[in-house]
Amino acid sequence: MTNMRHIIAVLLENEAGALSRVAGLFSARGYNIESLTVAPTDDSTLSRMTLVTTGSEEIVEQIKKQLNKLIDTVKVLDLSDGPHIEREMMMVKVRAERPDREELKRLTEIFRAKIIDVTETSYVIELTGASKKLDAFIAAVPTGLLIEVVRSGPTGITRGETGLTL
Repeated sequence: MTNMRHIIAVLLENEAGALSRVAGLFSARGYNIESLTVAPTDDSTLSRMTLVTTGSEEIVEQIKKQLNKLIDTVKVLDLSDGPHIEREMMMVKVRAERPDREELKRLTEIFRAKIIDVTETSYVIELTGASKKLDAFIAAVPTGLLIEVVRSGPTGITRGETGLTL
């Protein structure tokens, strides 16, 4: 049995306690949430949650069944079951003193990132893409220059005509 990474999208009623109930479901059963994002949709009564978890097919099936049983859940979709697009956003604060500034600017261009804040001693760089791209950027930053990393965790959407809608 191999553990696979799954991105599960959940359409929830946009009400207090919904996120807590989902987190409680995972916690009570000993399942791990690797990342979690939640935001309202175009319908203010609904929120879309995207969570990343790892497990065997049986465990992920159990997770989806348990999510569907929650009172706030409207719809559950495992994006990993079909063609989908994933993106993650990251902000990185780096030391950017005179000798390193040009190299950091070049690195930012190579990765199609943006410098969104500049001080005399630091840059904050914004980067969006697949998680592997973000990992590669961090690995490419010269040793000793990394100050802080903030990542959103992956979010995703299905390709084509279908989607997570009512």
